[in-house]
Amino acid sequence: MYAMNKKIGAEILRFDELPSTNNYAKEKRAEGKDLVVIAKKQSGGRGTKGRSFVSEEGGVYLSKLTFYADFLASEAFQIMATAAVSVCETLEYFGLNPVIKWANDVYVSDKKICGILIENVFSGNTIRSSVVGIGLNVCNRLPAELETIATTMERETGKRFSVEEVTNRLVENLEKKKTMKQYLSYLGYMGRQAELILGDERVHGRLVSVDERGALTVEIDGKMKILTAAEVSVRL
Repeated sequence: MYAMNKKIGAEILRFDELPSTNNYAKEKRAEGKDLVVIAKKQSGGRGTKGRSFVSEEGGVYLSKLTFYADFLASEAFQIMATAAVSVCETLEYFGLNPVIKWANDVYVSDKKICGILIENVFSGNTIRSSVVGIGLNVCNRLPAELETIATTMERETGKRFSVEEVTNRLVENLEKKKTMKQYLSYLGYMGRQAELILGDERVHGRLVSVDERGALTVEIDGKMKILTAAEVSVRL
């Protein structure tokens, strides 16, 4: 487990709209204090690998800036695990059954309900700070091209949720310590075939397991290979 400069009490900033909560949080790094940035909508939301992230009003869009002391870079997956578990705990509180698709997507009913983007600042073999960006679909409208692969809390339950209440619950969960055991308890889709995107290469393999450091073991053409989240993207 890493050590943080402040255990709790990050300043919370709320906006009606921002281009990107992650970008705003990164601009605030120079101030050197923990911060949570929340926007009702984003005009330029980003997902992993530089992909755009649709951010219509009705979803939770937040970024948490945290500074660390003596946090080894080799333990970086802990940041991702904490974020994913916090989202799962939030969804469970509101009556849903979430599953983590390695490394940091959260699914409900085999459809994506939340994306997480982590941006760390390293110093030698330690992490100085991280920005954890979370986009959670609550009751926002989904574009036609995402209808079959994404979902919202409202669609899954038939209930209209308060975005503010969901946001507040998520912020509370993000402040609590998480373990890899918790992460693995939510992890799903092991044993399934998937498309593995390794740079410009696309191959198919079977998802086997995830270890305590967050590395994924896959079976490709009968051979086992261990991959990190920085090396590969997984599509079911």
